[in-house]
Amino acid sequence: MQTYQIILAGFGGQGILFAGKFLAYAGLIDDNEISWLPSYGPEMRGGTANCNVILSEEPVGSPIITEPNVLVAMNTPSFLKFENEVVPGGTIFVDSTLVDAPFSRKDVTYVAIPATGLANENGMAKLANIIITGRLLKEFKIFGQETLEASMKKCVPAKKAEMLELNLKALSIGLSYEG
Repeated sequence: MQTYQIILAGFGGQGILFAGKFLAYAGLIDDNEISWLPSYGPEMRGGTANCNVILSEEPVGSPIITEPNVLVAMNTPSFLKFENEVVPGGTIFVDSTLVDAPFSRKDVTYVAIPATGLANENGMAKLANIIITGRLLKEFKIFGQETLEASMKKCVPAKKAEMLELNLKALSIGLSYEG
């Protein structure tokens, strides 16, 4: 496995921290070295939120990402803030429903998925985060299906057990997206 230094970013209420925790647990289940470092503004909903996730076979020296090779941007301000942080050769995933800024770099790969639109179309308005994370996982094939299901079971709290199947469906939408 290569080392993935992933920044997930958006606004509060989009599930950025949950998506990062889901990736970190998957890494933990697969015995990878991991780091999960959430960061959010003072507002509970609507403020900025981002999360650093490192997945590696090598020990992680610091949870702070200085050279991200993957960015997930779920809104325009997050895209504009982090686009130039991604190292050349990196990959930027954008929620094309909400990101309306032009792609300006030629040295990175852009992957656009209308995650919010797909979530709304499928009656899962709050799960665009898992759809775009599924698309990331499709691109890099980091984890097997069994690991992803185990991670989701770990991340969805017992008091919200009814959300497990919906989250797994959202993940499946992202994993199968062909855009």
